[in-house]
Amino acid sequence: MKNIKNGYLYFIKDAFYEDYPHNDLKPNKSVDENDNVHNRPCYYAFQENDILWMVPVSSQIQKYERIYNRKIKNGKDCDTIVFGYVKGNKNAFLIQNMIPVTENYVNNIYIDKSTGLPVELNKNLKKEINAKVRKVLRLTRNNLAKIVFTPILEIEKKLRDVLSKKI
Repeated sequence: MKNIKNGYLYFIKDAFYEDYPHNDLKPNKSVDENDNVHNRPCYYAFQENDILWMVPVSSQIQKYERIYNRKIKNGKDCDTIVFGYVKGNKNAFLIQNMIPVTENYVNNIYIDKSTGLPVELNKNLKKEINAKVRKVLRLTRNNLAKIVFTPILEIEKKLRDVLSKKI
């Protein structure tokens, strides 16, 4: 996957949601509440071989802080939500909603309009998200916990089947 870089933010094509429909997938919103063209959600990219694990980014901080704090208060780890800054604004990275995609489902990279450069997260935030994505994938693949809302292993298998037919 030559065009996709770990630690950057991307938008996913509508075709992914058409090919892999599921109630728990957060669909694209191409127009905002003022009818302005607006790609969202954006996704943090974590590459694992030929699969990209895309973690949606949300600006609904209060909602996800409540969920996070409830888990921590109950003495649990919270590997499903990470908080960090994107372009100076606090956001929630929703590992619990991550999805697997292949490069052909990536629409474009998130470009900062003020600089004209791709938006990249800082090194420590990338490291934290990557570690938690790996942990959640390991727990899910070993059937040790139901952490992710979407059927990621089912989608991953279908994506790998399609990739194997292309070779």
